[in-house]
Amino acid sequence: MPGPSPTPVESDITLPKSVDVVVIGGGIIGVSTALELAERGISVLLCEKGRIAGEQSSRNWGWVRLGMRDPREIPLMQEALRIWRGLDERLGRSTGYVQSGIVFGASGTRDVGNLTRWLEHVEGQQTGARMVSHTELASLFPNSTMKPQSGLYMPQDGRAEPQWAAPAMAEAARNCGAAIMTQCAVRSVDLEAGRIAGVFTERGRVRCSQVVLAGGAWSRLFAGNAGIALPQLKVLNTVMRTSPVESGPEVSLWSDDFAIRKRADGGYTIASGHENTVDIVPDSFRLGLRFLPAFRQEWRSLRFRLSQRWIVEAKEDRTWLPTDVTPFEHCRVLDPEPSRKVLRQAWSNARKAMPVLEEAEIVQSWAGLIDVTPDAIPVISKVDEFPGLHIATGFSGHGFGIGPGAGRLMADIVTDSTPCVDPAAFRLSRFTDGSKVRPDPGY
Repeated sequence: MPGPSPTPVESDITLPKSVDVVVIGGGIIGVSTALELAERGISVLLCEKGRIAGEQSSRNWGWVRLGMRDPREIPLMQEALRIWRGLDERLGRSTGYVQSGIVFGASGTRDVGNLTRWLEHVEGQQTGARMVSHTELASLFPNSTMKPQSGLYMPQDGRAEPQWAAPAMAEAARNCGAAIMTQCAVRSVDLEAGRIAGVFTERGRVRCSQVVLAGGAWSRLFAGNAGIALPQLKVLNTVMRTSPVESGPEVSLWSDDFAIRKRADGGYTIASGHENTVDIVPDSFRLGLRFLPAFRQEWRSLRFRLSQRWIVEAKEDRTWLPTDVTPFEHCRVLDPEPSRKVLRQAWSNARKAMPVLEEAEIVQSWAGLIDVTPDAIPVISKVDEFPGLHIATGFSGHGFGIGPGAGRLMADIVTDSTPCVDPAAFRLSRFTDGSKVRPDPGY
């Protein structure tokens, strides 16, 4: 079964000869960056090798959450929440955003003590965040039989529709003057005297003085060809959606057994609350030591396997010339197979906990490849070695909700404006300057 179908975004016909900034990648990070730049009067070309939001940006859970984030991401996520609240009016299009609230059920790793300790990071910030008892959980999820007896409730968190959001931003960026090219891979950057002078696309060269690489799961491969060491791996997450359900919960839930959120069509998006699949590939060995702290922390939730991804990535070209056909043209959209085991278990757990789902059917399932870094926070940074080059990638499964904030921060960095939040934690150089690089769950 193919993955989700994002709202189609038609490509412009003519490739510009020259722009101020080229953004590589049409996921939510790329389109958010392009929108922010275009609104500031910067001429922008957004190049996407496949279709807008064709990969993880349309395949994620659709959560817009502050809750349980790495503390280093909290200021940026707060900026993103402010943007989400007025985004539909700004775009003139619907993203499906609803401030519905999210509950993080207390069990397993996210036990009461850890949830309470995380809560300290947002104390005094008027988020309404609080621990809730079994009684309040029962009122938030009527008729449920779920296991958690308490949880962390984030009433300001919400949800949006991944198939709508990035396309809506792309169209708004075009309305502001951005050029949007789909089915147009950027093959490499063009350097003159060590500085960005343009890009080579499969349809020709474009002059520019600045480039933003927002290639998601493809960013490491592109960066490597440019001589930039970007430590990034891929993690597979499996998701399903149901037919419409009457009288189901409005509040989203993340428990160990399953995660669930209501959709605009009345159905629900459901996934495992803890299990992700990690394909063993050549980069697993190249980057194994860097990711060791993250693997140790998350070993209970990671399922390592040897699959066809080893063969695919072992055969991929890792260097090429601007005249060569690249891996980005051989594979326009990553559309991996979902894990049937994960689907069965999550669906069974969800129906046991919420009997209202008994009337529903699974109408679609899919998987997506998440771009992850060793410390599970993104790179939003200039590349010191190549003036004019910037990277926004490695959002580690947190990118959809934080996307509008990340786009704003990236645009601030590109235009040398006062950043909306301190970008120091997201610098690329943290991987080489002796910093301790490891995830921080906040407890």
